[in-house]
Amino acid sequence: MRSINEDIKSGQLKQMYLLYGPEDYLRLQYRDKLKAALAGDDTMNCHYYEGKDVNVGEIIDLAETMPFLAERRVIIIENSGLFKAGGEEMASYLGGISESAYFLFAEKEIDRRSKLFKAVQSGGRAIEFGVQDDATLQKWVMGLISAEGKKISPRDVAYFLTSVGSDMSNIKTELEKLVCYAMKRDTITAADIDAVCTREITDHVFEMVDAIAVRDRRKAMRLYQDLLALKVPPLRTLALIARQYNLLLQVRMLLASYRDPYTIADKTGINKYFVKKYISQASAFTADALKSALERAVDTEEAVKTGRLSEKLCVELLLVEYTTA
Repeated sequence: MRSINEDIKSGQLKQMYLLYGPEDYLRLQYRDKLKAALAGDDTMNCHYYEGKDVNVGEIIDLAETMPFLAERRVIIIENSGLFKAGGEEMASYLGGISESAYFLFAEKEIDRRSKLFKAVQSGGRAIEFGVQDDATLQKWVMGLISAEGKKISPRDVAYFLTSVGSDMSNIKTELEKLVCYAMKRDTITAADIDAVCTREITDHVFEMVDAIAVRDRRKAMRLYQDLLALKVPPLRTLALIARQYNLLLQVRMLLASYRDPYTIADKTGINKYFVKKYISQASAFTADALKSALERAVDTEEAVKTGRLSEKLCVELLLVEYTTA
């Protein structure tokens, strides 16, 4: 991303760019940045193609046509699948590209072994937009909230990301809802997050633990696949499972001394609107079972971080263990 910004700032733009990866928000942001830098307001010499039925021969003919009263002819190709199959003709052309032709490819999935990928990488820039790590997302969220003249604690930012996941488009949408909800206040709180944000991630983990309690392996696995589809990294899911068992263990132990849900909510930090659900779930386990589940989650996370266990399989193996009678 830095290299793109430097190209735009210096005006030394490459003739071909490939933006790829699962993070749609960033990929599309940089697509639009490059389009503006390459073509500006020139609609006559800027062409857009999308989908797997693009006609490569037609595009090459267009690239060979001199731009009308302009320096460049800009061709944007998106979600074509050419970087996985059928891109050989385009790869061959890029080896002898017209001096006035500029290509901007935007693809969610690519094959790094393809001739087209290698052609773009050799003659231009291929930039990957992957799922951003927690630190990057937290910094981005803090910046967006600060730009709106509001504040939020680092702890509540972490809670917000736990609730809505790591997809940046979804994060931005949920932030807009939060800012509107807290319009007359300076500070956004966890209560605001609970009130207005779509709790896809934490709800999935809660349901997953419910499935584990009744040894429903199929449901637990399905919920895990849903989280992967929501772009939640396996280590984040593992951390959320550990957090859930930690909270349930606290609730289970407090139930021996307190029956009032709101007292338990105060002592654990669980939102008072959800504490009864936690009490119900905790009651389905013994304290020893919760301790054992928490220890296994922590051990599994350590095994991944030390390279003894694959990140991709870690949650699946843990769920199999949890749901084995």
